[in-house]
Amino acid sequence: MKKRASLSRRDFPAAATIASILSDDPQPHLAIKRILQETREILHRAQSDGASSTNIITLWTWFIDQLLINIWHSVQTPESNPNCCSLIAVGGYGRNELHPSSDIDLMILVDEQANENIENSFAESGKQFLHILWDIGLDIGHSVRTVAECKEAARDLTVVTNLMEARLLSGSMELLKQMQAAILPDQIWPADEYFHAKLQEQQARHARFGETAYKLEPNIKESPGGLRDLHMIAWATMRYFNATSLEELVQHEFLTRDEYQTLIRCRNFLWRIRNGLHFLAGRREDRLLFEYQRVLATEFGYSDKPGSLAVEQLMKRYYRTVKELGLLNEILLQHFEEAFLVQKDNTSIEINRRFNAINGYVDVVDNDVFNRQPFALLEVFYILQDMPELKGIRANTIRLIHNSLNLITPEFRHDIACRSLFITLFRNGTGLTHIMRKMNDYGVLGAYFPAFGRIVGLMQHDLFHIYTVDVHTLFVLRNLRRLTVDEFRDEHPLASKLLARLFKPERLYLAALLHDIAKGRGGKHSEKGEKISIQFCRLHDLSEYDTKLVAWLVRNHLIMSWTAQKMDISDPEVIAEFAATVGNQEHLDNIYLLTMADMRGTSPKVWNDWKNKLLLQLYHATSRHLRRSDIVGERNEERLGNLQQALSSSLVPAQISAAEFQRYWSLFDNDYFLRYEVDTLKWHMKILANVSILELPLVAVRYAKNSGSTEVLVFTPDMANLLVRTTAGFDRLNLNIVDARLHTTKMGFALHNYLVLDQNDDAVCSSAEQKEIEEALKNQLLSPRKGRDPRKAHLPRALKQFPIPTQVNFPETRQGQYTVIEVIAQDRPGLLYQIAEVFEKCDIKLHNAKVATYGARIEDIFFVSDLGNKPITDSAQQKSIRQNIIDRLDSSLSPEN
Repeated sequence: MKKRASLSRRDFPAAATIASILSDDPQPHLAIKRILQETREILHRAQSDGASSTNIITLWTWFIDQLLINIWHSVQTPESNPNCCSLIAVGGYGRNELHPSSDIDLMILVDEQANENIENSFAESGKQFLHILWDIGLDIGHSVRTVAECKEAARDLTVVTNLMEARLLSGSMELLKQMQAAILPDQIWPADEYFHAKLQEQQARHARFGETAYKLEPNIKESPGGLRDLHMIAWATMRYFNATSLEELVQHEFLTRDEYQTLIRCRNFLWRIRNGLHFLAGRREDRLLFEYQRVLATEFGYSDKPGSLAVEQLMKRYYRTVKELGLLNEILLQHFEEAFLVQKDNTSIEINRRFNAINGYVDVVDNDVFNRQPFALLEVFYILQDMPELKGIRANTIRLIHNSLNLITPEFRHDIACRSLFITLFRNGTGLTHIMRKMNDYGVLGAYFPAFGRIVGLMQHDLFHIYTVDVHTLFVLRNLRRLTVDEFRDEHPLASKLLARLFKPERLYLAALLHDIAKGRGGKHSEKGEKISIQFCRLHDLSEYDTKLVAWLVRNHLIMSWTAQKMDISDPEVIAEFAATVGNQEHLDNIYLLTMADMRGTSPKVWNDWKNKLLLQLYHATSRHLRRSDIVGERNEERLGNLQQALSSSLVPAQISAAEFQRYWSLFDNDYFLRYEVDTLKWHMKILANVSILELPLVAVRYAKNSGSTEVLVFTPDMANLLVRTTAGFDRLNLNIVDARLHTTKMGFALHNYLVLDQNDDAVCSSAEQKEIEEALKNQLLSPRKGRDPRKAHLPRALKQFPIPTQVNFPETRQGQYTVIEVIAQDRPGLLYQIAEVFEKCDIKLHNAKVATYGARIEDIFFVSDLGNKPITDSAQQKSIRQNIIDRLDSSLSPEN
């Protein structure tokens, strides 16, 4: 990274001209706005050249001080008495921590004894002062108060915190001291009450951010481990010790000197990022958004390397920084908690020869425990699991654990006591997620299992995975353990039932820990992960059968998701092939549970009711197949006979006549009946068995409970551009097609069955909205309109950051009936409509479509033929189709999008 000498006040000569501009320039706000912009640009260049974040913040705060003081003085009148009024900086500005676009919090403190003339004078000058600040574009927060009003307002936690950081800019220091005395802990908010209120505030804030700092676009100020956690430490220090510097925590033995230096190093890195965000956005921005991550990575000196993008290197440093800050925040807040408890109670209970419980926290009996018996580094977590009434690990012991990680050597990892303790955590199960998170937070998990250490803070720069790999892994483990908790059993009843009866559930938990262990190594992570899993399981003395099961789950952890979302799971041959891969019910139960937990732990947007129902459908179909041990697969003739019997017994004669039933059955070929569940076929028959040609085109819509989606039936005389018309209609309705099945009757009518979701990936359940869809689609078929112009469609901000080149593949298929086209491209509105236009142009007939979205990336599968229902095998024709799809999709993403 390029370095340069720090800036100094001499680099800002314009600051000395502010007073003369205010007195001589008829339009001073224009000149001052120009100076503000020039000053920001100087600081931005300095940051890009390597100036420290403290240098940037100190100079910007000083510059704003000069600006405000000069403006304040310029508006005072002869009647103004500086002893009766003070201009005070409060909040972040008061603590000299002003970032380039931060709010500037001010308070005008007025003497209660000031006479009416002085009050009027300050009221008028105060208005002028604020108007000038607004005119020059500063983001000002302000209040006007007396000392008594400050004390009253300080009953509010946020207000008292702001006032604690007050700093005099101009006016009476005596007034400021009176205000500070009025809000001391002996007057309002005693230190213990203040601390616990702020602690509750922090806990609520962490909950708002999902208890994790490890998201793709973190808020560097408010997220756990962010700057606000650092402020929390500073406020507690001020209130308890009446201190003005975090360094005083070293004197009070709340921090070691090394920990204090770590705290400042982490703070400075986050300051640097926040400065960069403000410079790039040109406004207050605390979210580390994708569009800023790449620019900052370059500005900070990172460059792409094989297997590691510059942006991933920056984010890995960020995640590890907030992890360190989170650990120090936990240690310090526990120290404060204990400081208040000492005044009331301090109880100690012996656990064993190495550990005590003090005030509900595990603590070592002395500071040499880990040196004498290193296995205690794992034993402490076993105790935490075995005694759930404990609140956690005491701050002193956390510090010792962190400082003793060097004791976790290859010999430690092979020690029978250590291996037994670790695997026992998984066999016990209770509190496993909490234990693994603590082990990760304190660095023990990565030290004991170095392969896990490699994925700590490792981000995957896409929209599909919103957490770092280590945090995602622990979310998967949490999702499995959640199935065992009584209050959550109703969320996924089948999964909870399966897990409850699972033999040796620790194998599944280990597979969850290991499933992404080889991420970031290049190549296929599931295959590399399988090898790591075998080594890990053998090291921990699992049987050969258990080792193979865990390794199989790791190698195949994507197969069920892939099959459910990309294959036609109504096809018996697909089920037979998947069942052959799974092999038996035990493997099926485990892979289903792992797949569900994995998908739910990837991103809230990845999991929805539709995908849940897909997995369930695949699970049940495979389970049925595995139970039929006497035959490889049910013959189609037998399935058709069973379907016909089931449909006839439920519909005839109560809802349709026997003649109507037979007529409907004769309209379609066998493939139509074999591709649907009985419930869908009943719905079709009830609507279409006695439909008149005068009622066509017919559109029917319902909520399909079995699939968790909205099901749309279209029945109409077949026509060449029917697919284009229909998909254009869905596009205009902002509905996403997730499954499409298209059939033609022997009489020349078309039946299309679509499963759709709205823009939030939810089913449309309202009968009124369903009716609107029916009417809109029928009108579209009768009077077709084009879909929306994709070049004018608005792409979400995040999608723009992940341009994905369009790929078109023709994978081999088991059957010769259809040609399979796989399209991989960037997600965007109306994509299926655009592909339908290509199909029409190239004389392609679509029979089935499977739509899967992974963040910004879509991977759609189309089962197609030529217009004569023959597969498309000619390589030149396939090449033409590929190029037409690529040209159409790439042209739809204009620069404006």
